Amino acid sequence: QVQFVESGGGLVQPGGSLRLSCAASGFSFSSYAMSWVRQAPGKGLEWVSRISFGGGTTTYTDSVKGRFTISRDNAKNTLYLQMNSLKPEDTAVYKCRVRIYSPAGLPSDYWGQGTQVTVSS
Repeated sequence: QVQFVESGGGLVQPGGSLRLSCAASGFSFSSYAMSWVRQAPGKGLEWVSRISFGGGTTTYTDSVKGRFTISRDNAKNTLYLQMNSLKPEDTAVYKCRVRIYSPAGLPSDYWGQGTQVTVSS
């Protein structure tokens, strides 16, 4: 079964940094592009960043561009998100996500429970 364990969240002051990790299991991690998404209380999931299966291509939502860096270590089945210059509006539960297609071509999304990031003075 697809499983993710996110870690690295916590309380940080505005302008601070955190490095999130996502340990993946239950699927061929190196064969899939991965994303980070986040969810603030009472709000829906917001896509944050995506990385190609080999790590060569990365994309970001405009609000985090230049501040966040997504990376992966396929040998360790681990996804990372380096978060710098954090702002209060970055406060959310951060989750890693994968989209896996069935043999019939139907997509299914999987994500973990997430790790809480709180940016506050």
